[in-house]
Amino acid sequence: MIGRRGQRTARPRAAANWTTRRWLRVGVTVAFAVLALLGGLGAWAMARSATITSDLVDTRSPALTNSVRLETALVNQETGIRGYGLTGQKQFLQPYQQGVKDEKAAADRLGRLLVGDRPALADLHTVLDRAGAWQRRIAAPIAAARPGAPVPSAGDRSARGKADFDRLRQAMTTQQSHLLDARRNAVGDLERAQKLRDWIFIAIAAVIILLAAVVSEGLRRGVTGPLTRLSADAGRVTRGDFAHRITASGPADLRTLGTDIESMRRRLADELALSEQRRQLLDEQAVDLKRSNEELEQFAYIASHDLQEPLRKVSSFTQLLQRRYRGQLDDRADQYISYAVDGANRMQVLINDLLAFSRIGRVHNALDPVDLHTVLDKTLDTLSISIEEAGARITREDLPTVAGDTTQLGMLWQNLISNAIKFRAPERTPEIHIGVRQGDGLWQFTVTDNGIGIEPEYADRVFVIFQRLHTKDRYPGSGIGLAMCKKIVEHHGGTIRVEPTAEPGTRIAFTLPDTPPADAHG
Repeated sequence: MIGRRGQRTARPRAAANWTTRRWLRVGVTVAFAVLALLGGLGAWAMARSATITSDLVDTRSPALTNSVRLETALVNQETGIRGYGLTGQKQFLQPYQQGVKDEKAAADRLGRLLVGDRPALADLHTVLDRAGAWQRRIAAPIAAARPGAPVPSAGDRSARGKADFDRLRQAMTTQQSHLLDARRNAVGDLERAQKLRDWIFIAIAAVIILLAAVVSEGLRRGVTGPLTRLSADAGRVTRGDFAHRITASGPADLRTLGTDIESMRRRLADELALSEQRRQLLDEQAVDLKRSNEELEQFAYIASHDLQEPLRKVSSFTQLLQRRYRGQLDDRADQYISYAVDGANRMQVLINDLLAFSRIGRVHNALDPVDLHTVLDKTLDTLSISIEEAGARITREDLPTVAGDTTQLGMLWQNLISNAIKFRAPERTPEIHIGVRQGDGLWQFTVTDNGIGIEPEYADRVFVIFQRLHTKDRYPGSGIGLAMCKKIVEHHGGTIRVEPTAEPGTRIAFTLPDTPPADAHG
């Protein structure tokens, strides 16, 4: 009992471990086996019907027909002999002679048709034997008599000939009766074979329909159903419901696939939970960083603003000392005073730049239509002395009107052009070209010069505040110009970078949104 029960439970478990391929292989094999069996039955039914039809058409019907022809030939002989015996006229022998030929032909054909059919051949031999006896005793002697007058012996032979021919007729009737019964049996066999064939084909059609229904239902339950449920579960997960559990069902490989997808969902859910925690942490840090930046900007603004007055006093008094006591003290004292004046002046420039840097984004936030062509003209007018002293040649393309702040964009042009003039190559006449093109929803500007250039490894560093690539003695400045340009461009929704160039010099490229000025206030 225990062993049988274990076998019964082991079989479903083994079937549960079947993959889709194995289920399909077994199903196809069973289907082909059933179809082959049904095809064999159908072929057998068709062959049986064809055999019976061939026997009926090629044997039974022709045999009955030739039997009738044989009877007709013998009757023609009997009629001809009787007429010749009574009249002696030679024309009565013609039906007899033709009947003899027809008898031989019908008997030969009938003998060939009845090969293998012993009862039918026995009937044929009986007919032929009695026909031969009648011909020897009655027909042949009368036919051999001289024509022209009635045969004297015809009357004597008439009674005996009638008895012999009656026995012959009885034999022919028996033969035809047997042949007719055989034909009827063949017709009955054919009808039964055709009915059996029809039922077999109806059964084949029913089995095929049933098999198709079973295959369809099996595919629905074993393949398409589990795949549809798996797809629906996966779809819910892809739409963001990562808490939805994916249920695995169907064959072993589909269950394995569902389990793998469920494992992936769990990992994604864990990673998303961790990512959400990190995002919340980043949001908190971003808020802290924004607050810190605002405080730093506020501090820079206040510090630079509040340092203006003390620094002006320091600068004024040190310059007053320099003018009043120049030459009255020793050379060392004059040098110290000169250092103090220079430091105070540079500190004032630095504080002014820092104040301007801190104001970007805090004041002048309104975006209005700005004609960059006009802004550049004003900038060049402001820098006219530096341009003239350096002998710089400045060319430009037609500049568009953009949405922005006029003051900040003027500072952008001023810093870029003044840097191009400041960092010129001593051996070359400064040449500065301002280019522009439109594409991808942006205006793309370039400021190209033929100066000393910027090494590629410093392309990002130059935009960091207070980062200098040269000493203050060689190139004066606070190191805040390009950092201010970057802040202005980013405040307007663009980007700025140093582009590599094959020719000596520097190319600064920046973008501004291609936003219609009328929509800028939105």
